[in-house]
This record gives sequence, structure tokens and C-alpha cells, in this order.
Amino acid sequence: MLSLIETWIDIILNISIVLFLLVGTFFILSSSIGIIRFPDVYTRLHAATKAPTLGIASILVGAFIFLYGTKGIISGKLLLAIMFVFLTSPVGGHMLSRAAHRVGVKPVLKHQHDAYEEALKKRNVHRDNE
Repeated sequence: MLSLIETWIDIILNISIVLFLLVGTFFILSSSIGIIRFPDVYTRLHAATKAPTLGIASILVGAFIFLYGTKGIISGKLLLAIMFVFLTSPVGGHMLSRAAHRVGVKPVLKHQHDAYEEALKKRNVHRDNE
């Protein structure tokens, strides 16, 4: 009876590992397609930061489960890598998009307005009045 339970646990662990790896691969593949297909810097930065963050984190979670399930190792390095990716990738993308906007790269706007540009103008008008 105990070996039957261990077999089911191994099957569930292997299925979860495969699912995490496939989800991570899907997000990274969709990100690479988005980088090629999107029209401007901002949407490409969105594709280059959001989806790979989930993709890399999912692959690292799959690796963590694999190490824990097969070797019994709790890898602190993988956990730190997951936290590092979740913290740095969105911040880096935000800073790059802000720098691009300040340099003068205009977004492709279809039926929308540039809210960041309007906020900068209001801020500059407010500073000039002081």
C-alpha cells in the first residue's frame, strides 16, 4: 500500500514539473513573438518584461519541485532567483520605458491619449508657478 502511494506522489510531482516547464516555455515563447510583432518600444518592453518574468519563475519553480521531489533538496538559490526575477524585471522595464519617454520616444497611440505626457506637463506648470 505504501509503494502505491509513493507511486502516485511521484506521478503527481512529475506532472506538476512538466506543467510548470510547459507554462514557462509558453510565456517565454509568447514574449519572443511579442517582441517581434509589437509596433513600438513600450509594447515591446511590456512583452520583454512581463511574460518572461512569469516564464522564468515558472521554470525555476519546476526546477525547485524537481530537486525537492527527486533529491530532497530545498534549494535556497532557486528561491532567491525567483524573488530576484520578480523584483528586478518589472522595475527594469519601467525604468527603461520612462527613460525612453523622457528622451522623446513617442508611443503608437490609437484612440488614446498620452497620460504620462499630460502628467509631466501639469507637473512642470505647477513647478513654474511656484
